[in-house]
Amino acid sequence: MVSTLPTTLLIGSCEAFGGKSAVLLGLMRQLMAAGAAVHYGKPLATSVESITGGVSGLLDDDVQFIGATLQLPAPQLLASRHVLSAASAQERLSLGPGASSPKGAIAEVRAQLETLPADAMVVLEAAGTLAEGLLYGLSLVQLAQGLEAPVLLVHPWSDARSIEPLLAAKAQLGPLLAGVVLNGVQPDAVAALQAEIGRALATYDIPLFGVLPRSPLLRSVTVEELVGRLDARVLCCQDRLDLLVETLSIGAMNVNAAMEFFRKRRNMAVVTGADRTDIQLAALEASTQCLILTGVGEPLPQLINRAEELDVPLLRVEHDTLTTVEVIEQAFGHVRLHEGVKATYAIRLVEEHCAFAPLFERLRLPLPA
Repeated sequence: MVSTLPTTLLIGSCEAFGGKSAVLLGLMRQLMAAGAAVHYGKPLATSVESITGGVSGLLDDDVQFIGATLQLPAPQLLASRHVLSAASAQERLSLGPGASSPKGAIAEVRAQLETLPADAMVVLEAAGTLAEGLLYGLSLVQLAQGLEAPVLLVHPWSDARSIEPLLAAKAQLGPLLAGVVLNGVQPDAVAALQAEIGRALATYDIPLFGVLPRSPLLRSVTVEELVGRLDARVLCCQDRLDLLVETLSIGAMNVNAAMEFFRKRRNMAVVTGADRTDIQLAALEASTQCLILTGVGEPLPQLINRAEELDVPLLRVEHDTLTTVEVIEQAFGHVRLHEGVKATYAIRLVEEHCAFAPLFERLRLPLPA
Protein backbone atom coordinates (compact mmCIF):
# COMPACT_ATOMS: atom_id res chain seq x y z
CA MET A 1 0.00 0.00 0.00
CA VAL A 2 1.31 3.46 -0.93
CA SER A 3 2.11 5.58 2.12
CA THR A 4 -0.18 8.53 2.75
CA LEU A 5 2.32 10.17 5.06
CA PRO A 6 3.97 13.47 4.13
CA THR A 7 7.73 13.62 3.68
CA THR A 8 9.14 12.96 7.15
CA LEU A 9 12.62 13.25 8.65
CA LEU A 10 13.66 12.06 12.11
CA ILE A 11 16.46 13.74 14.03
CA GLY A 12 18.07 11.91 16.92
CA SER A 13 21.25 11.31 18.83
CA CYS A 14 23.07 8.38 20.36
CA GLU A 15 23.40 10.23 23.65
CA ALA A 16 21.57 12.94 25.54
CA PHE A 17 22.53 16.57 24.91
CA GLY A 18 24.31 15.60 21.72
CA GLY A 19 23.46 18.86 19.97
CA LYS A 20 20.15 18.03 18.27
CA SER A 21 18.55 21.42 18.90
CA ALA A 22 21.37 23.37 17.24
CA VAL A 23 21.24 21.22 14.12
CA LEU A 24 17.43 21.25 14.13
CA LEU A 25 17.36 25.03 14.06
CA GLY A 26 19.90 25.31 11.26
CA LEU A 27 18.39 22.55 9.14
CA MET A 28 14.80 23.72 9.56
CA ARG A 29 15.82 27.24 8.57
CA GLN A 30 17.32 25.79 5.37
CA LEU A 31 14.21 23.69 4.71
CA MET A 32 12.09 26.81 5.03
CA ALA A 33 14.45 28.67 2.67
CA ALA A 34 13.89 25.87 0.16
CA GLY A 35 10.15 26.60 0.30
CA ALA A 36 9.12 23.63 2.45
CA ALA A 37 6.07 23.95 4.70
CA VAL A 38 7.90 22.63 7.76
CA HIS A 39 5.95 20.95 10.57
CA TYR A 40 7.87 20.13 13.72
CA GLY A 41 7.19 18.02 16.78
CA LYS A 42 8.44 15.58 19.39
CA PRO A 43 6.30 12.43 19.58
CA LEU A 44 7.64 11.86 23.10
CA ALA A 45 7.77 15.05 25.17
CA THR A 46 10.89 15.20 27.34
CA SER A 47 10.83 18.75 28.69
CA VAL A 48 7.80 19.24 30.89
CA GLU A 49 8.36 22.41 32.94
CA SER A 50 5.92 24.56 30.99
CA ILE A 51 3.84 22.07 29.03
CA THR A 52 0.34 23.37 28.48
CA GLY A 53 -2.86 21.60 27.58
CA GLY A 54 -3.94 18.03 28.06
CA VAL A 55 -2.03 15.00 26.85
CA SER A 56 -3.98 15.10 23.58
CA GLY A 57 -2.64 18.55 22.73
CA LEU A 58 0.56 19.14 24.66
CA LEU A 59 3.57 20.98 23.30
CA ASP A 60 6.90 20.35 24.92
CA ASP A 61 9.23 23.26 25.75
CA ASP A 62 11.63 22.56 22.86
CA VAL A 63 8.79 22.59 20.31
CA GLN A 64 7.50 25.86 21.70
CA PHE A 65 10.93 27.51 21.67
CA ILE A 66 12.01 26.35 18.21
CA GLY A 67 8.57 27.17 16.81
CA ALA A 68 8.76 30.70 18.22
CA THR A 69 12.36 31.16 17.05
CA LEU A 70 11.54 30.15 13.47
CA GLN A 71 8.11 31.84 13.60
CA LEU A 72 6.24 28.67 12.67
CA PRO A 73 2.44 29.04 12.70
CA ALA A 74 0.70 27.14 15.49
CA PRO A 75 -0.81 24.50 13.13
CA GLN A 76 2.73 23.53 12.10
CA LEU A 77 3.72 22.62 15.68
CA LEU A 78 2.81 19.01 16.34
CA ALA A 79 1.56 17.89 19.74
CA SER A 80 3.42 15.14 21.57
CA ARG A 81 1.66 11.83 22.04
CA HIS A 82 3.14 10.97 25.45
CA VAL A 83 5.30 12.56 28.16
CA LEU A 84 8.53 10.99 29.38
CA SER A 85 8.65 11.34 33.16
CA ALA A 86 9.31 9.22 36.22
CA ALA A 87 5.60 9.06 36.99
CA SER A 88 4.48 8.08 33.50
CA ALA A 89 7.28 5.52 33.19
CA GLN A 90 6.29 3.94 36.51
CA GLU A 91 2.67 3.77 35.38
CA ARG A 92 3.52 2.11 32.07
CA LEU A 93 5.96 -0.27 33.75
CA SER A 94 3.30 -1.41 36.22
CA LEU A 95 0.84 -2.07 33.39
CA GLY A 96 3.24 -4.46 31.66
CA PRO A 97 4.35 -4.91 28.04
CA GLY A 98 0.85 -4.59 26.60
CA ALA A 99 0.69 -0.95 27.64
CA SER A 100 3.80 -0.07 25.66
CA SER A 101 2.97 -1.75 22.37
CA PRO A 102 5.03 -0.05 19.64
CA LYS A 103 2.23 -0.63 17.13
CA GLY A 104 -0.19 1.44 19.18
CA ALA A 105 2.14 4.38 19.71
CA ILE A 106 3.33 4.43 16.13
CA ALA A 107 -0.25 4.18 14.91
CA GLU A 108 -1.04 7.35 16.88
CA VAL A 109 1.83 9.20 15.22
CA ARG A 110 0.90 7.93 11.77
CA ALA A 111 -2.71 9.03 12.26
CA GLN A 112 -1.48 12.47 13.32
CA LEU A 113 0.75 12.83 10.25
CA GLU A 114 -1.95 11.63 7.88
CA THR A 115 -4.04 14.69 8.76
CA LEU A 116 -1.32 17.04 7.45
CA PRO A 117 -1.25 18.49 3.92
CA ALA A 118 0.33 16.21 1.34
CA ASP A 119 3.06 18.79 0.61
CA ALA A 120 4.06 19.17 4.29
CA MET A 121 7.65 18.57 5.35
CA VAL A 122 7.65 16.97 8.79
CA VAL A 123 10.65 17.06 11.11
CA LEU A 124 10.29 14.89 14.19
CA GLU A 125 12.76 15.03 17.07
CA ALA A 126 13.36 11.75 18.86
CA ALA A 127 14.22 11.40 22.55
CA GLY A 128 17.74 11.78 23.90
CA THR A 129 19.25 8.38 23.06
CA LEU A 130 18.60 5.42 20.77
CA ALA A 131 16.93 3.49 23.59
CA GLU A 132 15.00 6.29 25.28
CA GLY A 133 11.28 5.95 24.60
CA LEU A 134 11.23 2.16 24.21
CA LEU A 135 8.81 1.87 27.12
CA TYR A 136 6.36 4.08 25.22
CA GLY A 137 6.93 2.51 21.81
CA LEU A 138 8.45 5.80 20.65
CA SER A 139 12.20 5.25 20.54
CA LEU A 140 14.13 6.56 17.56
CA VAL A 141 14.43 3.14 15.95
CA GLN A 142 10.74 2.33 16.51
CA LEU A 143 9.72 5.64 14.97
CA ALA A 144 12.04 5.24 12.00
CA GLN A 145 10.84 1.74 11.23
CA GLY A 146 7.18 2.43 11.93
CA LEU A 147 7.12 5.58 9.78
CA GLU A 148 9.68 4.32 7.26
CA ALA A 149 11.40 7.67 7.72
CA PRO A 150 15.08 8.54 7.19
CA VAL A 151 17.13 9.52 10.24
CA LEU A 152 19.70 12.27 10.73
CA LEU A 153 21.90 11.63 13.76
CA VAL A 154 23.74 14.36 15.66
CA HIS A 155 26.67 12.83 17.50
CA PRO A 156 29.41 14.26 19.76
CA TRP A 157 32.89 13.29 18.58
CA SER A 158 36.03 13.06 20.69
CA ASP A 159 38.19 10.43 18.95
CA ALA A 160 37.92 7.30 16.81
CA ARG A 161 36.15 5.45 19.61
CA SER A 162 33.19 7.76 19.08
CA ILE A 163 32.23 5.75 16.02
CA GLU A 164 31.03 2.81 18.12
CA PRO A 165 27.55 4.27 18.89
CA LEU A 166 27.18 5.22 15.21
CA LEU A 167 27.91 1.65 14.17
CA ALA A 168 25.33 0.44 16.69
CA ALA A 169 22.81 2.89 15.22
CA LYS A 170 23.64 1.76 11.68
CA ALA A 171 23.11 -1.87 12.69
CA GLN A 172 19.63 -1.02 13.97
CA LEU A 173 18.56 1.50 11.36
CA GLY A 174 20.18 0.07 8.23
CA PRO A 175 19.43 2.18 5.13
CA LEU A 176 17.12 4.43 7.16
CA LEU A 177 20.22 6.15 8.59
CA ALA A 178 20.46 9.07 6.15
CA GLY A 179 23.63 10.52 7.63
CA VAL A 180 25.27 12.21 10.60
CA VAL A 181 26.50 15.56 11.85
CA LEU A 182 29.42 15.36 14.26
CA ASN A 183 29.43 17.86 17.10
CA GLY A 184 31.69 19.26 19.82
CA VAL A 185 34.98 19.09 17.88
CA GLN A 186 37.92 21.32 18.76
CA PRO A 187 37.77 24.23 16.27
CA ASP A 188 41.29 23.69 14.91
CA ALA A 189 40.50 20.03 14.17
CA VAL A 190 37.27 20.53 12.21
CA ALA A 191 38.72 20.65 8.68
CA ALA A 192 40.96 17.61 9.10
CA LEU A 193 38.20 15.63 10.79
CA GLN A 194 35.73 16.50 8.05
CA ALA A 195 38.01 14.96 5.44
CA GLU A 196 39.49 12.03 7.37
CA ILE A 197 36.43 10.84 9.28
CA GLY A 198 34.17 11.61 6.34
CA ARG A 199 36.09 9.09 4.25
CA ALA A 200 36.09 6.54 7.07
CA LEU A 201 32.35 6.84 7.69
CA ALA A 202 31.70 6.46 3.96
CA THR A 203 33.21 2.98 4.09
CA TYR A 204 30.46 2.09 6.57
CA ASP A 205 27.84 3.70 4.31
CA ILE A 206 27.26 6.53 6.79
CA PRO A 207 27.19 9.92 4.99
CA LEU A 208 28.74 12.83 6.88
CA PHE A 209 26.83 16.10 6.47
CA GLY A 210 29.02 18.30 8.64
CA VAL A 211 31.32 18.78 11.62
CA LEU A 212 30.41 21.43 14.20
CA PRO A 213 33.10 23.03 16.34
CA ARG A 214 32.85 22.98 20.11
CA SER A 215 31.19 26.22 21.21
CA PRO A 216 31.48 27.74 24.69
CA LEU A 217 28.36 29.77 23.93
CA LEU A 218 26.21 26.75 23.07
CA ARG A 219 27.52 24.90 26.13
CA SER A 220 26.86 27.88 28.40
CA VAL A 221 24.26 28.03 31.15
CA THR A 222 22.22 30.91 32.51
CA VAL A 223 22.76 32.21 36.00
CA GLU A 224 19.15 31.26 36.67
CA GLU A 225 19.94 27.64 35.80
CA LEU A 226 22.82 27.68 38.29
CA VAL A 227 20.58 29.19 40.96
CA GLY A 228 18.20 26.28 40.55
CA ARG A 229 20.84 23.57 40.47
CA LEU A 230 22.67 24.99 43.48
CA ASP A 231 19.54 25.98 45.40
CA ALA A 232 21.29 29.31 45.79
CA ARG A 233 20.11 32.45 47.54
CA VAL A 234 20.26 35.50 45.25
CA LEU A 235 21.65 38.46 47.17
CA CYS A 236 21.37 41.04 44.41
CA CYS A 237 20.60 41.61 40.71
CA GLN A 238 17.61 39.28 40.56
CA ASP A 239 16.77 40.80 37.16
CA ARG A 240 20.12 39.70 35.67
CA LEU A 241 19.73 35.95 36.01
CA ASP A 242 19.49 35.61 32.22
CA LEU A 243 23.24 36.24 31.90
CA LEU A 244 25.12 33.37 30.22
CA VAL A 245 28.02 31.67 31.97
CA GLU A 246 30.62 30.10 29.68
CA THR A 247 33.49 29.34 32.04
CA LEU A 248 34.12 28.54 35.69
CA SER A 249 36.83 29.99 37.90
CA ILE A 250 37.73 29.21 41.51
CA GLY A 251 39.01 32.08 43.62
CA ALA A 252 41.37 30.27 45.95
CA MET A 253 44.70 31.99 45.17
CA ASN A 254 46.19 35.26 46.34
CA VAL A 255 44.56 38.39 44.96
CA ASN A 256 47.39 39.33 42.55
CA ALA A 257 47.37 35.89 40.96
CA ALA A 258 43.59 35.96 40.86
CA MET A 259 43.46 39.28 39.03
CA GLU A 260 45.90 38.00 36.39
CA PHE A 261 43.91 34.79 36.01
CA PHE A 262 40.55 36.52 35.81
CA ARG A 263 41.77 38.83 33.04
CA LYS A 264 42.29 35.81 30.78
CA ARG A 265 38.79 34.44 31.25
CA ARG A 266 35.44 35.55 29.87
CA ASN A 267 31.82 35.28 31.00
CA MET A 268 32.78 33.52 34.22
CA ALA A 269 31.03 32.14 37.23
CA VAL A 270 33.49 32.70 40.07
CA VAL A 271 33.28 30.46 43.11
CA THR A 272 35.07 31.67 46.21
CA GLY A 273 34.81 31.68 49.98
CA ALA A 274 32.44 34.11 51.63
CA ASP A 275 35.38 35.44 53.66
CA ARG A 276 37.57 36.27 50.61
CA THR A 277 36.46 39.87 50.05
CA ASP A 278 39.68 40.68 48.16
CA ILE A 279 39.03 37.91 45.62
CA GLN A 280 35.36 38.84 45.38
CA LEU A 281 36.10 42.47 44.53
CA ALA A 282 38.74 41.44 41.99
CA ALA A 283 36.27 39.10 40.31
CA LEU A 284 33.67 41.86 40.01
CA GLU A 285 36.13 43.93 37.96
CA ALA A 286 36.63 41.10 35.45
CA SER A 287 34.33 39.39 32.93
CA THR A 288 32.19 37.86 35.67
CA GLN A 289 28.56 36.89 35.08
CA CYS A 290 27.92 35.80 38.66
CA LEU A 291 29.81 35.51 41.92
CA ILE A 292 29.07 32.43 44.03
CA LEU A 293 29.97 32.49 47.73
CA THR A 294 30.61 29.34 49.76
CA GLY A 295 31.65 28.64 53.33
CA VAL A 296 30.91 30.45 56.56
CA GLY A 297 29.95 34.09 56.79
CA GLU A 298 28.02 36.74 54.90
CA PRO A 299 29.38 39.20 52.32
CA LEU A 300 30.22 42.74 53.35
CA PRO A 301 27.70 45.46 52.44
CA GLN A 302 30.26 47.18 50.22
CA LEU A 303 30.61 44.00 48.15
CA ILE A 304 26.85 43.83 47.57
CA ASN A 305 26.81 47.52 46.66
CA ARG A 306 29.63 47.06 44.14
CA ALA A 307 27.94 43.99 42.62
CA GLU A 308 24.74 46.00 42.20
CA GLU A 309 26.65 48.84 40.53
CA LEU A 310 28.16 46.40 38.03
CA ASP A 311 24.96 44.33 37.55
CA VAL A 312 26.65 41.10 38.65
CA PRO A 313 24.37 38.63 40.47
CA LEU A 314 25.71 37.57 43.84
CA LEU A 315 24.75 34.05 44.95
CA ARG A 316 25.09 32.42 48.36
CA VAL A 317 25.15 28.62 48.58
CA GLU A 318 25.21 26.14 51.44
CA HIS A 319 27.42 23.65 49.58
CA ASP A 320 31.18 23.53 50.06
CA THR A 321 33.40 24.77 47.22
CA LEU A 322 34.12 21.31 45.78
CA THR A 323 30.45 20.33 45.59
CA THR A 324 29.54 23.71 44.10
CA VAL A 325 32.18 23.34 41.40
CA GLU A 326 31.01 19.81 40.56
CA VAL A 327 27.40 20.94 40.16
CA ILE A 328 28.40 23.80 37.85
CA GLU A 329 30.71 21.64 35.74
CA GLN A 330 27.92 19.10 35.26
CA ALA A 331 25.64 21.88 33.99
CA PHE A 332 27.88 22.96 31.10
CA GLY A 333 26.67 21.36 27.88
CA HIS A 334 23.73 19.69 29.65
CA VAL A 335 21.03 22.34 29.40
CA ARG A 336 18.48 22.97 26.70
CA LEU A 337 19.05 25.54 23.99
CA HIS A 338 16.38 28.03 25.02
CA GLU A 339 18.09 31.41 24.59
CA GLY A 340 17.73 33.62 21.52
CA VAL A 341 21.43 34.41 21.24
CA LYS A 342 22.26 30.70 21.25
CA ALA A 343 19.64 29.98 18.60
CA THR A 344 20.96 32.69 16.28
CA TYR A 345 24.51 31.42 16.69
CA ALA A 346 23.45 27.80 16.13
CA ILE A 347 21.73 28.65 12.85
CA ARG A 348 24.87 30.41 11.61
CA LEU A 349 27.12 27.59 12.78
CA VAL A 350 25.10 24.97 10.91
CA GLU A 351 25.03 27.11 7.78
CA GLU A 352 28.83 27.47 7.84
CA HIS A 353 29.75 23.87 8.69
CA CYS A 354 27.05 21.60 7.25
CA ALA A 355 26.20 20.64 3.67
CA PHE A 356 22.77 19.04 3.45
CA ALA A 357 22.50 18.74 -0.34
CA PRO A 358 22.52 14.89 -0.27
CA LEU A 359 19.81 14.93 2.41
CA PHE A 360 17.66 17.36 0.41
CA GLU A 361 18.08 15.10 -2.61
CA ARG A 362 16.96 12.07 -0.59
CA LEU A 363 13.93 14.00 0.63
CA ARG A 364 13.24 15.13 -2.94
CA LEU A 365 13.38 18.77 -1.97
CA PRO A 366 14.97 21.67 -3.86
CA LEU A 367 18.11 23.18 -2.37
CA PRO A 368 17.70 26.38 -0.33
CA ALA A 369 17.65 29.58 -2.36
